[in-house]
Amino acid sequence: MAHRPDPAIDGPGHGTLSIASILAETARRRPDAPALHFMGQAIPYGPLWEQTRAYAGALAARGIGPGSRVAIGIPNVPDFPRVYYAALALGAVVVPIHLLFKADEIAFVLEDSGADLYVAAAPLLAEAAPAAARAGVPLVTVLAPEGLEAGGSPVARLEAEAAQAEPIERHTPVNPLAAATILYTSGTTGTPKGAVGSHLAIVEQVHTLLLDSLDVRPDDVIYGGLPFFHTFGQTVVLNLAFRRGASIILLPRFDPDEALALLVRHKGTVFAAVPTNYAALLEAAGRSPERPPLRWAVSGGAPLPGALLEAFEGTFGAPVLEGYGLTETSPVATIGRFGDPVRPGTVGPALWGADVAVADPEVDDRTVLLPEPGALGEIVVRGHNLMKGYLGRPDATEAAVVEGWFRTGDLGTVDAEGVARIVDRKKDMIIRNGYNVYPTEVEAVLARYPGVSVAAVFGVPHDLHGQEVHACVVATEGADIDAAAVVAFMKEKVAAFKYPRFVHVVDALPLGPSGKVLKRELVQRYAP
Repeated sequence: MAHRPDPAIDGPGHGTLSIASILAETARRRPDAPALHFMGQAIPYGPLWEQTRAYAGALAARGIGPGSRVAIGIPNVPDFPRVYYAALALGAVVVPIHLLFKADEIAFVLEDSGADLYVAAAPLLAEAAPAAARAGVPLVTVLAPEGLEAGGSPVARLEAEAAQAEPIERHTPVNPLAAATILYTSGTTGTPKGAVGSHLAIVEQVHTLLLDSLDVRPDDVIYGGLPFFHTFGQTVVLNLAFRRGASIILLPRFDPDEALALLVRHKGTVFAAVPTNYAALLEAAGRSPERPPLRWAVSGGAPLPGALLEAFEGTFGAPVLEGYGLTETSPVATIGRFGDPVRPGTVGPALWGADVAVADPEVDDRTVLLPEPGALGEIVVRGHNLMKGYLGRPDATEAAVVEGWFRTGDLGTVDAEGVARIVDRKKDMIIRNGYNVYPTEVEAVLARYPGVSVAAVFGVPHDLHGQEVHACVVATEGADIDAAAVVAFMKEKVAAFKYPRFVHVVDALPLGPSGKVLKRELVQRYAP
């Protein structure tokens, strides 16, 4: 029987949901509990929400409302959550911008996102002001002294406008599937794309993590050094901590010695970071005998070598849960569960309500699932955590989401228990003499060489072999690494087609916004 269209069934409904409620509701329930630790001061939830309401009033006075797009260029200081939740409380869409972007890159994001306003911290104005002028986007700053000028003109200060504005009473209701964020991918495969996230995807991500995966308690003190402009720090630290009523130690710029000192001073219980941060914190621990009371840690953004995981657990006495995800999956797709045995090299089962499977990587126009447990293929994801799509790029969205499954571009396996293992990026895989070489596998062995802090393995074009295996390694403090000795070590540890013939000892690796190593830059650096 054919049914007539009916808005009660076919329409968007009348339900509402807002990420802003994460702060608003916790402020109502726990107004005196500390939300943020910054520069020796604790900011409770109640005052933080009051400040956010005033910021929202100032943004509303500038015409910001439902559907407006507010770009944010602010480090991990109290003004980030104030502006973030203020914009969301008005029903606006937040567009976080990488803090290291130059004017041209900022202008691209402003123009591509259709930003209506750019809120930039004063230390970033040298790049932010010309970018905003070029894109024709109004600019307002935070953290600026009175009378500060940029380009010969005074810069509007959001703090001053908030002091004169009428604070909002409550946050604006929006449809659960309404856009909440536009997060730009790192552009490893070309021009950055704006992945649009919904209120539902982000709020549900937080709830499922809290219910089924992570043991976050109201009295937890969480390390907040992951940049909030990135999806990992924004969702797994900021929104997760605020939903539970825990507190966050803010660190605007990662410094391992300062990070350790802050964790000790504030009795940090949870460490969330990327592998390069783990390596650096371990080195800092070698310079200081003090230890924070960490209960557990979570790692994402890139594979965590087993040697690094073991060293961290041995030094800090805290299990490390590995997770996996992308900007397009809000971000977590899989994650190890607190209380389960740690399985190095794996990234846990699928997030509750999400499906994670393995598809034939050679078929792009359909999603052909590989049913055998442990089969190697492309990791695909579907569920409540998927983005709405790429802003202004329907073709890219159609290519990425095939038959309802998001094609991650990562190669991996899912075993009979549903636990996933990421082998490598499809595009990072090296083919030498016709044999597949997975860089993460080789990197895990390199990490066990004495004195190696972090390593990156990549393929460089080669006339005879197709690609040659290269590695860059960063030495731990005080270590002297002989490249030829590393090559000899690897020759004994891995198959002949896998070991790096060329090892480069470098001071640092080029990193993207999430802490991932930018291997394309290494390929360009060492290509013939």
